[in-house]
Amino acid sequence: MTHKQVSLERPESTQPRQLLLRYFVPIVAVHALTLAVLIPAFFSWTAVIACLVGVHVFGQTITLGYHRLLAHRSFSTPRWFEHVLVVGALCCLEDSPARWIATHRMHHAHSDEREDPHTPMVTFLWGHLWWLLIRNRELHQGGSYERYARDVLSDPFYMWIEKRSWSPLWFYAVQVLMFGGVAFAVALFWTDAVGAACFAAGIVVWGVLLRTVLVWHITWSVNSLTHIFGYRNHNTEENSRNNWLVALFACGEGWHNNHHADPACCTVRHRWWELDITYLEIRALTLVGLVWDIVPQRAERVARVHAAAARATAAAKQEALVVGD
Repeated sequence: MTHKQVSLERPESTQPRQLLLRYFVPIVAVHALTLAVLIPAFFSWTAVIACLVGVHVFGQTITLGYHRLLAHRSFSTPRWFEHVLVVGALCCLEDSPARWIATHRMHHAHSDEREDPHTPMVTFLWGHLWWLLIRNRELHQGGSYERYARDVLSDPFYMWIEKRSWSPLWFYAVQVLMFGGVAFAVALFWTDAVGAACFAAGIVVWGVLLRTVLVWHITWSVNSLTHIFGYRNHNTEENSRNNWLVALFACGEGWHNNHHADPACCTVRHRWWELDITYLEIRALTLVGLVWDIVPQRAERVARVHAAAARATAAAKQEALVVGD
């Protein structure tokens, strides 16, 4: 199954081109500061492990939290746990909940059309990164949030975040201080203040900055690579693809054609070998009572509706017989 690739112009709402400093400055700054991983004094195996573990743990707050929970409501969870996931996502510096969800839902509504905020049908780099750096009037106005993220903004915590446009940076800064402070205090048990400072700086550089950049590019690859490279299980009306490499790094999100075929479904695994680590983790959370009401694939949802209708019909017939007697 194939879908014709077309070349699109940037969304009309990005004209005239205007740099969005609120995104440009943090993205460029974090990339630049990450170059400090090249400083030998900042290297430690603990910092490397913190980076690798952090890529998965914090990356899942985007995949599991922002995407499958908030954007698609493919399962239910306690509100406090939802807020924990959102705080973790804010520590990835991937925008506020309402803006992220509104952007993603707009992507599904206009996928690979000109109104799509980040289609790589414009250019690969546009879909991967540049779209974040250019002001898009449709993404930054109240009407879009009302249309695409009303349910998110009904939560007072998310509304509080949205009213303070720079609040994701506050969460990120607090995270840096916490990582650095705890690492410095622990290191003082085996080294002097200078050694502890280097160790703490390494934890921040590897465990926060590099981890952030890696999570960014993994997330952005779902927007870019999986609309250009890969195979298709479903003949959807856009150019989504299943990309095994992105699926590997993004814990299942690379099975993107499967997702576009059935966005509400909690799993993106449509063939036996399409591993969906995120779904496995969601299933594991059911064992401790943190997840319930997992949305199954469309075929099962339809079967459940038909079964419920059949039961209702049978009950009505039985009641009619009782009344007739």
